[in-house]
Amino acid sequence: MTPGTRFDVIVIGGGSGGWTAAVQAARAGAKTLLVEKTGMLGGTTTVGGVNFPGLFHAWGKQVIAGIGWDVVKRTVEVTGGTLPDFTDFAGHQSRLQVKINIFVYAALCDQAVVESGAQVLFHAMPASIKQRTDEHGWLVSICTKTGLADYTAKVVIDATADANVVSLAGYKLNIPEEFQPATLSCHATGYDPATLDYDALDRAYAEAIKDGRLAVTDGGWNMLKPSPRQWLRARGANANHLHHINARDSQSKSKLELEARASVLRLYRFLKTQPGLENLVIESVSPECGVRETATIQGKSTITVDDYCTGRVWDDSVCYSFYVIDMHRSTGDGLNRQPLWEGIVPTIPRGALLPSSSSNLLVAGRCVSSDRLANSALRVQASCMAMGQAAGAMAALSAKTGCDPEELPMPQIRELLREHGAIVPG
Repeated sequence: MTPGTRFDVIVIGGGSGGWTAAVQAARAGAKTLLVEKTGMLGGTTTVGGVNFPGLFHAWGKQVIAGIGWDVVKRTVEVTGGTLPDFTDFAGHQSRLQVKINIFVYAALCDQAVVESGAQVLFHAMPASIKQRTDEHGWLVSICTKTGLADYTAKVVIDATADANVVSLAGYKLNIPEEFQPATLSCHATGYDPATLDYDALDRAYAEAIKDGRLAVTDGGWNMLKPSPRQWLRARGANANHLHHINARDSQSKSKLELEARASVLRLYRFLKTQPGLENLVIESVSPECGVRETATIQGKSTITVDDYCTGRVWDDSVCYSFYVIDMHRSTGDGLNRQPLWEGIVPTIPRGALLPSSSSNLLVAGRCVSSDRLANSALRVQASCMAMGQAAGAMAALSAKTGCDPEELPMPQIRELLREHGAIVPG
């Protein structure tokens, strides 16, 4: 594409919400551009290393399907894997997560976007966004490797997770005073977790913290009982905590990445000196630290924890969400986990995807309008995929009809989503 190209829809961010939004918009006939800051689609699933997206099922029944689920399921098929038994939902929800191969999933995301007809611009980020007075809606300036490039769009979707586009457009955000800890995932080999003397490791770990060689949560989430057990048993996957950094801007994100790799290096050096871990190898480290919380939009509707935990069905619900309240914290055992009552399946309203006072602007993903506890559940990958598909459908319909997303008839939105495999409330 050349600078100045006119699009119906521009999606900023190629994570769980972004690539699904782009595919849906393009499949619905919108000329679509997807802009991604890295060289790989998938976001937290791929560059963040959390390659077990969920949850798509609730209480034995599928509640999120469509574009994202199709690619997850196809990834399992291509790699010869098997899906969990979703009808057996007793016990910890991790049993129902779908473990997927990062490369195959990323490549299938590429394929889905390309086959949809959407255009992709990797290694690019938004520099500015300004609303126009003509039918083209928005002027979006993109920072590419060779300089700034301007494009126009009738509708823009912010799928940055951090509401960067909404902020650039001048709309207000909610930024908490404290943030959930972040995590850098990696994959460690060269040892047998079943043969380790964990009591001896805990004693050595405590000494290393005391003399300043380790931080308390280099090897786990628990602030009260420091131990590397969590990290060792998970082989480094989603097992440490980095504290007190809001990574919504480049400066803070840079600080987080530096601290995250320093944390893993500290732990590696310590563990290599311990019996049974002499041959420890960190085979891979995720390119980006996984971020759980930065900012949310001030939306036309806001999902509260009460809305979420009671399974409120909004009049303008566009998709379901299903996950426990999952608030990571820098105190206590590191996690506030509150399961939903059996049978409860929360929904997400259109208004929570629309910044207050905006027109022809949507969000998809973690920055959805919600309070902190609700957001701790809404932020997970399957829910972001569902939001992305809903945002893509609304953007395509708005571009085609000239009707603002807030004014689109709900039956029209739901019909389009169902045509593309989504499960929609109502």
